Amino acid sequence: MAALDSLSLFTGLGLSEQKARETLKNTALSAQLREAATQAQQTLGSTIDKATGTLLYGLASRLRDTRRLSFLVSYIASKKIHTEPQLSAALEYVRSHPLDPIDTVDFEQECGVGVIVTPEQIEEAVEAAINRHQPQLLVERYHFNMGLLMGEARAVLKWADGKMIKNEVDMQVLHLLGPKLEADLEKKPKVAKARLEETDRRTAKDVMENGETADQTLSLMEQLRGEALKFHKPGENYKTPGYVVTPRTMSLLKQHLEITGGQVRTRFPPEPNGILHIGHAKAINFNFGYAKANNGICFLRFDDTNPEKEEAKFFSAICDMVAWLGYTPYKVTYASDYFDQLYAWAVELIRRGLAYVCHQRVEELKGHNTLPSPWRDRPTEESLLLFEAMRKGKFSEGEATLRMKLVMEDGKMDPVAYRVKYIPHHRTGDKWCIYPTYDYTHCLCDSIEHITHSLCTKEFQARRSSYFWLCNALDIYCPVQWEYGRLNLHYAVVSKRKILQLVATGAVRDWDDPRLFTLTALRRRGFPPEAINSFCARVGVTVAQTTMEPHLLEACVRDVLNDTAPRAMAVLESLRVIITNFPAAKSLDIQVPNFPADETKGFHQVPFAPIVFIERTDFKEEPEPGFKRLAWGQPVGLRHTGYVIELQRVVKGPSGSVESLEVTCRRADAGEKPKAFIHWVSQPLMCEVRLYERLFRHKNPEDPTEVPGGFLSDLNLASLHVVEAALVDCSVALARPFDKFQFERLGYFSVDPDSRQGKLVFNRTVTLKEDPGKV
Repeated sequence: MAALDSLSLFTGLGLSEQKARETLKNTALSAQLREAATQAQQTLGSTIDKATGTLLYGLASRLRDTRRLSFLVSYIASKKIHTEPQLSAALEYVRSHPLDPIDTVDFEQECGVGVIVTPEQIEEAVEAAINRHQPQLLVERYHFNMGLLMGEARAVLKWADGKMIKNEVDMQVLHLLGPKLEADLEKKPKVAKARLEETDRRTAKDVMENGETADQTLSLMEQLRGEALKFHKPGENYKTPGYVVTPRTMSLLKQHLEITGGQVRTRFPPEPNGILHIGHAKAINFNFGYAKANNGICFLRFDDTNPEKEEAKFFSAICDMVAWLGYTPYKVTYASDYFDQLYAWAVELIRRGLAYVCHQRVEELKGHNTLPSPWRDRPTEESLLLFEAMRKGKFSEGEATLRMKLVMEDGKMDPVAYRVKYIPHHRTGDKWCIYPTYDYTHCLCDSIEHITHSLCTKEFQARRSSYFWLCNALDIYCPVQWEYGRLNLHYAVVSKRKILQLVATGAVRDWDDPRLFTLTALRRRGFPPEAINSFCARVGVTVAQTTMEPHLLEACVRDVLNDTAPRAMAVLESLRVIITNFPAAKSLDIQVPNFPADETKGFHQVPFAPIVFIERTDFKEEPEPGFKRLAWGQPVGLRHTGYVIELQRVVKGPSGSVESLEVTCRRADAGEKPKAFIHWVSQPLMCEVRLYERLFRHKNPEDPTEVPGGFLSDLNLASLHVVEAALVDCSVALARPFDKFQFERLGYFSVDPDSRQGKLVFNRTVTLKEDPGKV
């Protein structure tokens, strides 16, 4: 019966029956609309006309602060607010003025109350707009964009009724052009628009479902400007949808602005229990980048609230990676810096009746449909004594927790704020045997540091309500949490637990194994930080989770290394070549450009002697069609020497395998140009080269539908190939770990930290071109 009454009430407001039924499905909206309609009827003492009903529906569906419902309904029912522009202005006014009482004089002025727009004013505004566009109107006739005329008239007459403007536009256009002709009824032909440079530069919103991005993209700084992201300005937290306003909000924001000076403040808050991965690179770029783009500051704050899993090596590695990516924190802080204050606030929560000590076991608290705690309503004094006992070590682990009285957005009830752990802390030692949880610590540390924009990945969206609740429960400054989508890669796992399994089983060497996508692994493999930052910019600051193809990251690496990695020559599988008519009595010094495309970047010198080494694959005794390198009757050039060699004799060992070649040489300009020029080395250094392929065979190794046996069953056994006796030219003799080179025709390589005196080790970073087999 109640539903039928509401249906009748809503259709009486002018809603269609279908729209009314849809509204009834939304409990919050239907309750607010019912209340608004009831109040309006009491004011009017009669039925509600459709125009008023439309405004009431707009009010109920858009009003966030329900305290203002009666106030705004009275203006609508009395016709003081009677147009959509006025309603929009009124909603904006109450949103930006959350404190009581409302200044009605200022409110009415801002909302156009009492402003009368006459038909004559509308006629004049429309006529002026038509006169400005008359030449184009006469040419395009009814294909002209009439919305432009209405928009210009509305700009002049802010509070005019939109329907009256439209009717006036229709009438004056008809008077100017006459009735529509047959040509006016035809669809306007589509004209190919010139591709503007600006629209050619696709932003993160243009990332397609398969992870492809455009070749050009807005720089990260351009994407992160405050105006581009539509984030709130510092001190205007209350303008954010869903932000909870309390009687103290405005005074707290005023104090906040006095402390920060209106500066943007962000933080990157990693847990020091593992190594950062490619997903963290996006978080680092977003947090540090947003602060930098808006002249703000960014804290590096370690969330060190779980001493059981934290290690000193993770702290230093995280600092190293942030610096490696090119960012300097305003300050390095720790959650443990604030343990005393966090404890004091926990005591205050208990005193306010908003937290209690609970004795349910961990397994009883798991999931979202847990039974309410039997200790939820225990006396405040009892919880205070028990919490003090927890701090003094009178409970064993798991025997007692401190829980907050709230229900989170995902339905989880009364999250834990403190738990008992008898583990020394790396910074506070044995001072504490109770430690705060993430749900309790995170927002409070943000408040202490006066963070303006708490940027989190989407999985923390369910914690937003607890974030706002906790700050407001303690009457302290409440920052704003904004969520963005995680960055994932195909053919990879980044979970700390799973990487530990890979290390334990010997599938990889350690956290920095170059086949992984941890940042230390990418650095070891030779990925430049500029390439990772560029990749993050191409992915963009998307709200949706993004899973990208590794080859897109590799493309960014090639873009950087092509301009920064000097050239050298190396031979992986060598074949000895003897030049029987070498043109000099001793070796020649050959000048090789560091960057052949730009010789202003200098040269390096390599020896050219009667014995050189070439790639075994660059020679074929019986070549297949299309083979252009060294063969019988097919000479090749040696890069950078100016000489061409021609095969004279093939020397084979007892097993029949080719051991060496004898060739003659001539000047390259003394005869026909060869079909190909190959790389070579002479008087080389011996080195080790590690060639890497994907660690997993399937795109989604963690997906049981794709890999039923689990990710460890999906390992690519050919993901590492070690060439122990590779040869490289002597120009790299003084190279140090992480130095990068392009080995001509082979790819980009980086010096591995395993290198030692007299034995360099190189990791192949990426091939010169994308492997067409990788999709």
